[in-house]
Amino acid sequence: TLKGFVILLVYIFLNLKYKIVMKKIINDPSNFVEESIDGLIKSHPDIYSIAKDNNRVVTRAKKSSNKVGIVTGGGSGHLPVFTGYIGKGFLDACAVGSVFASPSVDQMFSAIKNANNGNGVLCIIGNYGGDVMNFEMACEMAEAEGIKTKKVIVADDIASAKISEKEKRRGIAGMIFVFKIAGAIAETGVSLDDVFKTATEANNNIRTLGVAMSPCILPEAGKPTFQIGDDEIEIGMGIHGEPGIKREKLKPANDLVDDLYKRIIEDSGIKSNDHIAIMINSLGATPLEELYIISKRVNENLLNSKIKNIKTFVGRYATSMEMAGMSITTLKLNDNLKKYLFENSECPFWNN
Repeated sequence: TLKGFVILLVYIFLNLKYKIVMKKIINDPSNFVEESIDGLIKSHPDIYSIAKDNNRVVTRAKKSSNKVGIVTGGGSGHLPVFTGYIGKGFLDACAVGSVFASPSVDQMFSAIKNANNGNGVLCIIGNYGGDVMNFEMACEMAEAEGIKTKKVIVADDIASAKISEKEKRRGIAGMIFVFKIAGAIAETGVSLDDVFKTATEANNNIRTLGVAMSPCILPEAGKPTFQIGDDEIEIGMGIHGEPGIKREKLKPANDLVDDLYKRIIEDSGIKSNDHIAIMINSLGATPLEELYIISKRVNENLLNSKIKNIKTFVGRYATSMEMAGMSITTLKLNDNLKKYLFENSECPFWNN
């Protein structure tokens, strides 16, 4: 029948489309995380090493001494976050979970122990339930062994909660600014309390808002994490496909940027003559050319607002597999934050 023929055509179309989006350069999906970690370490052996007690913990190739340790952890699928930001002036260790999944308590505990230099450890955590809960338990285990710890929970995604409930916001690309600033001040040898204070200051001064245009595909699941129309975008969608503020039709870059810019500036309270740093981040598939179009418009808006942009960072800093989309992050600067943001560091994914 005609109806049956139409159904067959639709099935063939969807099947062909599915096969196209499933193309990935991998081996066994179950080995995806371990192989990517191994490749990262072999590509940068002067920066990264695997922990002797846990193959899901990455550390510095050369252990530091006499400084506060800086640790993070989170699911795979977001490189350079989380693992990529290990290095001098950045992190000391990172616990690596499966794709979009929290590391275990034991993995986080291992990361803390490997980062410990005798002066305490600061854990910088994206605000996701599993990450926070597991790090809290890992910190309790560390304290029981005499390792002093403190936690900074990054919550920069303005789409995920109102300003009055900022503690509920997700942690996304802004966490890289916290990694950098905390890592830099830790290198000076100050106390855990001082590192915590400066990292908290950076955390309070970051705001991020993004937009998603296509889903990502988990290697083991083999299918998109969410559905979105070819002509649609979602403002504020999370890096795992969490709901955003609104879904709408794709519009010109300037109009999109103006919308995001207004929301970020209003939420942050940044005003004329303030000094800031900006991060224009690809969620994975959006190319640099498009990011620079976005950067052009953001900087035009900043000029019109008489806000002083000290530095624009453009690139893939916090991704979500092959998701198309981008985020804009602002960091309001003072002399202290500015000093540590621009300190030298050794990390393959960061250039001052």
